[in-house]
Amino acid sequence: MSFYESIFIARQDISAPQVDAIADQFTTVIEDKGGKVAKREYWGLRSLAYRIKKNRKGHYVLLNIDGGAEGIKEMERQMRLHEDVLRYMTVRVDELEEGPSVVMRNKSERGDRGERGDRGDRGERGDRPPRDHSPRPEEKPKGDDK
Repeated sequence: MSFYESIFIARQDISAPQVDAIADQFTTVIEDKGGKVAKREYWGLRSLAYRIKKNRKGHYVLLNIDGGAEGIKEMERQMRLHEDVLRYMTVRVDELEEGPSVVMRNKSERGDRGERGDRGDRGERGDRPPRDHSPRPEEKPKGDDK
């Protein structure tokens, strides 16, 4: 058995439970061929770098698979035929990653930023002084083309 990471992007106009159902369908295909899905992560609705089939966003799902090539071929065939799957990519890896993926780790770290220490306490900035709308000496008034 070999290890694989597979990511697919589903259309933006379907709901998260529908994406889960699609992932369940692909998991069943792998298990029917003698493999197993070690980890499944839903990364959420994310913006695409460019439009794909008139979609600007997509639901991202990662599958870590321990299985044979027959199961991967059948899963990819079904991904190609499924109308809600925009793109997919499957890569063979040496070992499966334990714990959350890099994307999920970055997502959890984002909320922990807290205060930004480099700015310091700026204090009260007060109101701006009124603007001076008089023309500058080096500028000519508009309409004076002579």
